[in-house]
Amino acid sequence: MSITSRRGWRLLGPAFVAAIAYVDPGNVAANLTAGARFGYLLVWVLVLANLMAVLVQHLSARLGVVTGASLTELLGRRLRPVPRRLFWAQAELIAAATDLAEVIGGAIALHLLFGLPLVWGGLIVGIVSMLLLGIQSRHGQRPFQHVIMGLLLIITIGFTAGLFAAPPDWSATAAGLIPRFEGADSVLLGASMLGATVMPHAIYLHSRLSVDHAGADADAAEPGSEQAEARRRALLRASRWDVVFALVIAGSVNIAMLLLAAGNLQGVPGTDSIEGAHAAVTAALGPGIGVVFAVGLLVSGLASTAVGCYAGADIMAGLLQLRIPLLARRVITLVPALAILAAGWDPTRALVLSQVALSLGIPFALIPLVRCTADRTLMGEHANPRWMTILAWAATTAIIALNAALVWLTAVGLA
Repeated sequence: MSITSRRGWRLLGPAFVAAIAYVDPGNVAANLTAGARFGYLLVWVLVLANLMAVLVQHLSARLGVVTGASLTELLGRRLRPVPRRLFWAQAELIAAATDLAEVIGGAIALHLLFGLPLVWGGLIVGIVSMLLLGIQSRHGQRPFQHVIMGLLLIITIGFTAGLFAAPPDWSATAAGLIPRFEGADSVLLGASMLGATVMPHAIYLHSRLSVDHAGADADAAEPGSEQAEARRRALLRASRWDVVFALVIAGSVNIAMLLLAAGNLQGVPGTDSIEGAHAAVTAALGPGIGVVFAVGLLVSGLASTAVGCYAGADIMAGLLQLRIPLLARRVITLVPALAILAAGWDPTRALVLSQVALSLGIPFALIPLVRCTADRTLMGEHANPRWMTILAWAATTAIIALNAALVWLTAVGLA
């Protein structure tokens, strides 16, 4: 089945939902801060992180298509009760950090656009995300995917429009592709950018989305038949294109944010916050670009908080065999974000630290993903080829090493 056929295009979609996690408000905070403080220095982090993301999301989709189960379901079956509950606890903490970033980002956007208090903005984001989740609950995955893909288009326009008004320094951009850091703060931001790009909940969720998407497109093929195997191969081919298309878009948006900040915000006072960065963008590029940027941030918060809640529900169902309605979970996970907003914490700082927490959670998702997709007893002939497993372990090792450096720097008080 060709991806250019009508049926082939219908097989696309799960990666675009997962890609929302790669352009959420945490990305905005991390990328703008990195560009404003260090210019083009950390471009290489985003490029490397996006390459890792393509590999990781491909493995997650592959696992779902081949096994018919999500990563959390497989772990729930394989782990003993105590390790399973401990794994669930850390995964839930990561999901909470994700939701924190997304609600706060949407609240900031509503404050920038309409002057709403942050708490009220966070509450509105939560309500709108419930409406988005209602589409999935009532109409199924495919309409939900179409809505999320439309929101991704708005996000892309919102965060790339500024580059057309003020193109970056391309020679400095090329120099930023050379891997290096400049002090502890750049390591902290590098880990934050990595956590905002390769996100644990997207790893868990993509396998579930692939299972559901395959089920929605199921035909009458007998399991184990040649027809069923041909369909599985078609789904695997489609998932590769799905991941590439979606993450090229998400990666381009992330890099565009950093380049915008590096070219227009470096050295400008107050750009260590999203509000200050928005004010600087508006002053440098005009109110039109400022409004488009704020709209992109708002849509990012709305879409990503719905997707994050979806991921959290899969984590609970897979590891605890406990299902609660998506809307009820949305209400529960909204409370911590609203509490932080009400307490008056610096929202941009909270966003950046949430991304560091996500970076620390990546190995817990990556290690079992690589092990499962390399397991021939589980994956059969669709197990990872040796070169892919080597690349996946190399990426996992690099992420763990960066996290270890981050923990050490924080412990000695330098970060």
